[in-house]
Amino acid sequence: MKILSHHENLVLILSLGLLIISARMFGEFFRKFKMPLVVGELIAGIILGPSLVGHYFPELSGLLYTQNPNASLALNGIINMSIIMLLFVAGMELNLSIIRQQGKAALSTSVLSLILPLGLGFATAFYGYKLFGKNSSDIIAFALFMGTSMAISALPVIARTLIDLNLFKTKIGSIIITAAMFNDLIGWILFSMIMGMLKGSANHSIFLTLLYTIAYAILMLTVVRIFINKSLPWAEKNFTWPGGFLSLSLGLAFLGAAFTEYIGLHAIFGAFIIGITIGDSVHVTEKMKDIVNQFVTNIFAPLFFISIGFKVNFLDHFSLPISLLVLTIAFTGKIAGGYLGAKLGGLTNQESLAIGFGMNARGAMEMILAALALQANLIGEEVFVAIVIMAVITSVVAGPMMSWLLKDKQVQV
Repeated sequence: MKILSHHENLVLILSLGLLIISARMFGEFFRKFKMPLVVGELIAGIILGPSLVGHYFPELSGLLYTQNPNASLALNGIINMSIIMLLFVAGMELNLSIIRQQGKAALSTSVLSLILPLGLGFATAFYGYKLFGKNSSDIIAFALFMGTSMAISALPVIARTLIDLNLFKTKIGSIIITAAMFNDLIGWILFSMIMGMLKGSANHSIFLTLLYTIAYAILMLTVVRIFINKSLPWAEKNFTWPGGFLSLSLGLAFLGAAFTEYIGLHAIFGAFIIGITIGDSVHVTEKMKDIVNQFVTNIFAPLFFISIGFKVNFLDHFSLPISLLVLTIAFTGKIAGGYLGAKLGGLTNQESLAIGFGMNARGAMEMILAALALQANLIGEEVFVAIVIMAVITSVVAGPMMSWLLKDKQVQV
């Protein structure tokens, strides 16, 4: 077995320590300005990466995000693990019973806030392909990705925003959370299919990719879900708890990720569906979810988000026209979809517009999507930078706009 040398091991450990501390310090700094931690973690990567520090002090940047080939490979492996765990946690946040219980307003908002941005993103990318610069030569896959990236929301950011505004348990909050869950569920299924098309084009057709995706989701959410739900009480009696839950849940997440990677889908999809399957169990308490969430979001998530800033030079690959185009599609599609859906559900103009802005927060999920697409050569650096910028701006704008739109209204509980 090939192992890291003493120097390579030292470089890897040092870079891990420096990355985690740097991400946390920047995250806490930006949190003082009522911004999500992820914004600070991303900006830390941009500042310390090739855009600024890496340009003027390449040795220091290389120490943070190691340039040593073997240590770099090990670090990238840890970061890929982080993405899998992040999607598992995102899946645990989805509550299928909430989606099933909501009424007409939630249903119309869920559907239109998905279809409008998906359609607008796809159509713009397909018919205006050249406007986005150099990307994948597979125009259909690129257009599908742009549509999907416009459709997905950021459930953790949205939930935190609603809690901060005291809207989480209101009618408006319930509609937004339900629609965001639905959008994320369908969006990640679509993205997994796109990645499967790219990876498995030589092995199976789009039809088989779709078949594998649906079959896996149905199997996990029915048979495996029932098995896990019945097994958890036994596991709680025979394992150290809740530490045992942390081990078992993450172990299942990696097994699910390995299976979907093996059949030609992306590993994140397997972890995401396993997260939904486990999180939906009546035996899984909020405390148990919080233990997994704290472990992942405070150690592994910062590593991933700060690494985004090291992937490209944001200054060299910033394109104002492409960034404005992506921002326009994102704001128009999501806000219009959320607004029209809520209006059809009987809400007022101000409430409907507030729901549209609430749905528009992209945050961490969009950055994960963009990073994976860049890694798969589906998008170029300019689109990657534009999507990351869009994710930050939509997340920062959502809270203040909702607060302003609802400031004179008595919100329904």
